[in-house]
Amino acid sequence: MAGSGQERARHWRYPELPGVDLLRARFVEKIFVRHTHENFVIAAISDGVEVFHHGGADQYAGPGALALVNPDTPHTGRAGVPEGWRYGAVYPSPELVAEIAAETTMIRGTPGFVSPVLDDPYAAGLVHEVLRAAEEGNALAADTLLRVAVTRLLRLNGGPLPQRGVHTAGARVAARARAVLEERMAEPPTLERLAADLGTSPFALLRAFRETYGMPPHTWLTDARVRRARHLLDAGSAPAEAAVAVGFTDQPHLNRHFTRIVGVPPGAYQRERKNVQDVDGRPYLPSGVWQNRQL
Repeated sequence: MAGSGQERARHWRYPELPGVDLLRARFVEKIFVRHTHENFVIAAISDGVEVFHHGGADQYAGPGALALVNPDTPHTGRAGVPEGWRYGAVYPSPELVAEIAAETTMIRGTPGFVSPVLDDPYAAGLVHEVLRAAEEGNALAADTLLRVAVTRLLRLNGGPLPQRGVHTAGARVAARARAVLEERMAEPPTLERLAADLGTSPFALLRAFRETYGMPPHTWLTDARVRRARHLLDAGSAPAEAAVAVGFTDQPHLNRHFTRIVGVPPGAYQRERKNVQDVDGRPYLPSGVWQNRQL
C-alpha cells in the first residue's frame, strides 16, 4: 500500500499468476504522464471517471467501463471529475493474451483490443474478482477468472493488431535512434549528436521519432528508464542503485518519474513485489467493497 490523503495505490504480483501485474488504486489529483506498458492494460473503473489520451484523442471511462490499452501504446491518465477515480487493473503479458486468444477466439495474428474503452459492467466485475482472488490466495479462482475476463474482452472488443513495420526512411532512422538510446541509456547523446551520428537533422529525427513511437526521444527515454528500473527492482536492486544504473541522477529523480508513470514510488513498488507471498498482506480497502458496485 502506498499513498497519502485521498490517494492510495497498491501495485503487486501474485506468484500463481506469473507475468501478470495487479493494481488497486484511488487517485484524485494524480496525473500519469505519457508512457507505455510492456503488458496489456485492463483497468476496471469502480467509481469516478478516468480520462486518458490515447490514439490522438481523450478517452473517458466511468463506472462499469474498462480502459484497455495494448502493449507499447503511448497514453496518459488523469481524473475526469473532481472526486477522481477508483479502479482495479490487471496487466497480462502479450504471451498470455496470445495463448488465450488462440484457444478461445478466431483472431488471427497478434491479438489486441480494438477500442480503448468498453462499457461492460460484467467484465469489470470479473477484473475485480481476479484481484480479490489474488488477495485471498485463491490461485484456481484467480487464474480461471482472469482467463474468462480476457476471453470475454477479446470476443467483444478484440482483433489482430496491425504490424508495425519499419518501411519508410524516417521510421528506419527512428528505429536506429531508439537502439542507440537503449544501448546508451545511462549516458545518452544530445539530440544534435544523435542526429549527426545517424546522418539526419535534429528536427527531422524528432519528427520521425514522434511519428514512429508516439512521443519525442526524451519522453521515450524516461519511459524506457522507468521500465528498466522496474526490472532491476524486481531483481533485487536497491532503488538508489537502480536510479544510477538507468541514468537518473539520484533516487529522488527516479522517485519522481517512477511515481508519475507507475503510480507508486519505487520503494513501495519493491516492497509489494518482495511480499507477494505474504498472506497477511491486505489491500487498503476490504476487497468486498470493490465488488458492490458491479456484482
